[in-house]
Amino acid sequence: MNLDWIEHAIKAFEPLIPKWDTPGEMAVALDPKTVQTPTMKIFDEALVWAWNTPDARLIISCPPQAGKSQRAVRRFAAWALSQNPDTRITVCSYNTDTARRWGRVIRDDVTEHGDDMGGLKVRNDVASQSEWQLDGHLGGVFTAGVGSSLTGRPSELMIVDDPVKGREDADSERYQERNWDWWREVAMTRLAPGAPAILVMTRWATEDLGGKVLKAENGGEEWRVVNIPAQANHRPELGETDPLGREPGEWMETTRGMTEAQWERRKRDTGPRSWAALYQGSPTPDEGGIFPRDWATYDEPMWTVREDGAHIIPGIGRQDTELAASWDLTFSDGKNADFVVGQVWLRVGNTAYLLDQVRRRMNFNDTCEAMLAMKAKWPQCIQVFVENKANGPAVINALQQQIMGLIPIEPEGSKSARASAVSPLAFSKNIVLPTAKLLPNVEDLREELVNFPSKHDDTVDALSQAINRLLLMPLLSPDQQFVNHDVYDDYDDRGFLFSPV
Repeated sequence: MNLDWIEHAIKAFEPLIPKWDTPGEMAVALDPKTVQTPTMKIFDEALVWAWNTPDARLIISCPPQAGKSQRAVRRFAAWALSQNPDTRITVCSYNTDTARRWGRVIRDDVTEHGDDMGGLKVRNDVASQSEWQLDGHLGGVFTAGVGSSLTGRPSELMIVDDPVKGREDADSERYQERNWDWWREVAMTRLAPGAPAILVMTRWATEDLGGKVLKAENGGEEWRVVNIPAQANHRPELGETDPLGREPGEWMETTRGMTEAQWERRKRDTGPRSWAALYQGSPTPDEGGIFPRDWATYDEPMWTVREDGAHIIPGIGRQDTELAASWDLTFSDGKNADFVVGQVWLRVGNTAYLLDQVRRRMNFNDTCEAMLAMKAKWPQCIQVFVENKANGPAVINALQQQIMGLIPIEPEGSKSARASAVSPLAFSKNIVLPTAKLLPNVEDLREELVNFPSKHDDTVDALSQAINRLLLMPLLSPDQQFVNHDVYDDYDDRGFLFSPV
């Protein structure tokens, strides 16, 4: 007697026992070519958390072409159906065609591997790539473009992948508001009680959909954000950690095998604004603030380095040049404290060049050591501007016997007023910054300039203090600043002009 039909009937009533604990385990089992990078493992943990947490809200962000959509849309949706075949999943993207492609890929995975997924099978009569349902279950996938109607489409799991197509849409206030209205008035009304909502995206702008949900009143704190930057940019000495446990400057390992040289080339070709948003997950505001987004830059050293490490500017002492340091001081090495910032500036005629910068959270002793180290590095710098408020007077009292030229500066007006005073010189290219190749932490300054005013703007304070003194309000009258250089015809080993007589 053939008992196959009896065994089949019994199996139909057996409870579904999920085979894989994570979407990544399923991906590796169904496709041995799957690359399980450290980033994918972090995404797996976050996706499983969202699946098991009622009303979970999750943003997954990482650079383009890093595998996030394959894992968080394709594999996660199929894995969710293997966990509970009655899950009605909504997949949305920036347009209908892109969302539909995901629907087709997930459907084809179920068709090909349904037996391994607990006997899942797609219904013959509801099997289009834009909408399909599992045979014998309520679950399946419905796809739509962001902005489309979802009326009559209940959802136990909503995945929105890449809600922004590109830079033009990201910079369009109208497009951003349309996405935001759709999210609040359409997408959220389709969610079943307890259903998770997941945004899978590359960040484009502060006001993209990810930015808006995080800023929403009484809403942003509900979201868990998993952002993996292309390059680790944390500061372990301050207790800041990288999601992957990388060392500062270390590159992401991608599913497509990007090399360090390829990452470096990508960073160089992308530009600071897009790099911060697309690859680091930290978009900056649009143009229109106090400072420009694009600055005049130089990419070759203006100094030589002696054997003892001292940096020397050839020709300092001529009537059209001077070197100065500018310090903004806040003593605290706490995690949320402001930064101590010291900068070195070279004035040549009517143009000021940033040469060096230190920016760290420091206590009193660390600050004094940093100032002494900066002085040793730039021995020609005999003007050291220190804001004469907060911790400035304490530093001046402690170091005035060790550092020549400490000059207390009385700040006039607000931070914004002082920044606005030097702003025209930035737009006119009279302030020149080094490239990141010469000074890596110049990116901290550029970010603060774009976001100014913001919580941390210490680099801007140091800049405005220096530019005010060097370009707007010369420190001394001309006859006090310079000696008669007619008798000077050579330089000593410090780079200062000296007389042979």
